[in-house]
This record gives sequence, structure tokens and C-alpha cells, in this order.
Amino acid sequence: MEMFPGQPVELLLVEDSPGDVELTREALAESHIVNRLSVVEDGEQAIDFLERRGPYSNATRPDLILLDLNLPRKDGREVLRHIKLSPDPDISTIPVVILTTSRAEEDVLRTYELHANCYITKPVDVNQFFAVIKSIEDFWLTVVKLPRKK
Repeated sequence: MEMFPGQPVELLLVEDSPGDVELTREALAESHIVNRLSVVEDGEQAIDFLERRGPYSNATRPDLILLDLNLPRKDGREVLRHIKLSPDPDISTIPVVILTTSRAEEDVLRTYELHANCYITKPVDVNQFFAVIKSIEDFWLTVVKLPRKK
């Protein structure tokens, strides 16, 4: 059951690890859902992408953001705060999935206080990583009704 028949689901991956970016691309490539993945590697690029500034002036609004916490320049907590406190409802309503290596309870609590939509700890094992991406896809791209830009 595809939520957006005929339209690709726009995903934004905010991730500074090239290996994790490649694994995510591979996992999503096996998808039965048409998706378009944009990738930025630090928090400042993520904000520029969402605000459509600089090289991202023609960026498409993502339907879902996969956000790492430990990023250069601006960390994921700052990016999450920017998204969820944005006065622009086109940005603040985008669901954000935290996808990070951190298992710290403080990070879990803090990101939910900042209105993250879910928190997932990245597994180290490649097969488990694929399974996590598949579960994100199954839930967020088939079960959940995502807000679309008007």
C-alpha cells in the first residue's frame, strides 16, 4: 500500500558517515516504494536544505527526515530544534526519525522533548542495519500518513 501513488516519497538523510549513507542508499534501493533520497552531511547543510538557501535553493521539501545526532558544525539536536520550532509549518510538520549510534538515555529524552517522531539506535551489524531501514520504510512510508506540502 503506497501512500503517494505515482509520486516519489522525498527523504532527507542527514548523515556524516559515508558508509552509513551508502548502506541507507542500498537498503532503500531494494524498496518497493518509489523514493528520492537527498543527503546532507552536517547540520548547517540540513538547515540550508530545509530553508532552501545557497546550493539548496531548488530543494524539494522532504516528506520524512532521517537525522543523525552526532554531526559536524551543528549537531542533530540543534537541527531538530530548528525544525520543530520553525515558524514555517511547512518545515515544523516534517516528521523526524532520529537514526543514531547514541544509546544515551539523555539523548533519547532530549530528542523527544524536542518533538522527535521516533528514536532508533543504529545497529553495527550490516544485516541488522538493513532490517532497521526496512522497518522505517515499512512503517513510515506505508503505514503512516505523512503530511504533504500544500
